[in-house]
Amino acid sequence: MSTTETAIASAEAHSAHNYHPLPVVVTTADGAWVTDVEGRRYLDLLAGYSALNFGHGNRRLIDAAKAQLERVTLTSRAFHHDRFADFCTRLAELCGMESVLPMNTGAEAVETAVKTARKWGYRVKGVPDGMAKIIVAANNFHGRTTTIISFSTDPEAREDFGPYTPGFEIVPYGDLTALREAMTENTVAVLMEPIQGEAGVLVPPPGYLPGVRALTRERNVLFIADEIQSGLGRTGKTFACEHEGVVPDMYVLGKALGGGLVPVSAVVSSRDVLGVFRPGEHGSTFGGNPLACAVALEVIAMLRTGEYQQRAAELGEHLLQELGLLTGGGAVEAVRGRGLWAGVDIAPALGTGREISEKLMDRGVLVKDTHGSTIRIAPPLVISKEDLDWGLEQLRAVLRG
Repeated sequence: MSTTETAIASAEAHSAHNYHPLPVVVTTADGAWVTDVEGRRYLDLLAGYSALNFGHGNRRLIDAAKAQLERVTLTSRAFHHDRFADFCTRLAELCGMESVLPMNTGAEAVETAVKTARKWGYRVKGVPDGMAKIIVAANNFHGRTTTIISFSTDPEAREDFGPYTPGFEIVPYGDLTALREAMTENTVAVLMEPIQGEAGVLVPPPGYLPGVRALTRERNVLFIADEIQSGLGRTGKTFACEHEGVVPDMYVLGKALGGGLVPVSAVVSSRDVLGVFRPGEHGSTFGGNPLACAVALEVIAMLRTGEYQQRAAELGEHLLQELGLLTGGGAVEAVRGRGLWAGVDIAPALGTGREISEKLMDRGVLVKDTHGSTIRIAPPLVISKEDLDWGLEQLRAVLRG
């Protein structure tokens, strides 16, 4: 067997099959490129589902992590540490909000948002105990905890994990009428991705997000924007909500916040909303640890320059223009996206998304499929135009057969 086959066989012998990765074994990486155990190089057009917005091995982020590693990495929240206040302050400023509740993974942050909304509903809105409802969108992806998969419509994420957590109402994404009809006096929040990533980079129709914002204000309901994948520069702005001038009541952040080095997530909102928590009611041993704060502070500083958002906007316009040229010829049925983020629906006759991803891998390009025939393209924001064009040429070659 090859070195790749040996490594994969060894991993499968002792790991549960919760993922179905492409058959590439990465050993080093730099910028938008990775190298496998046999020395082959690949252009990374997935960027860890946006966790690697700033590329692999970003020197600025690594230097920040190294400096903190020499000082202190973990105190737990049993004690204060000297990076925490600055992290919370800078992240709140970036979001235009007041308070931050840090966690580690995106799913933890979503769980925190759910708990916050329910407690706010009981303490502030006056919803009867145990009656809080949260409205979500069909085809959502917010994580894989038992509570979160309880409001998933994806059979792979949901089947055989019941009984499911009650308290959620699912409505079609992009349908304001359905959202309005689903709201009751017990609705405490609307939780949505401003762009649905796992569903295939689904961009809502114009006016939808402002409509959600107006409805939630009118009905005294929290609007929670899950910007774990769409936020922090991916779409050409700091937050995807900005494209329609919308400011939610709460941001849920993760992935890129840790710079691809450490897991960092957070819920960011007003003092009135996050102020419903009292000491001891929610927590995380590693949430807001010194190392996480140091790396996230550097991420925030990089985003404050605006250069990464601008780069995503400019290269994203080029990406979507080039992908749009692929439609109409029978190979690509549809292209959606915003910024450096695109979903490409491959004609079923040409192959599944998995098959197209494997063919691209053979040509030195890494993407990932979703929902059968769709591939997602989300390169690091630091990718060069020349490398992006080379990757697109490989896609054209695969589609030509």
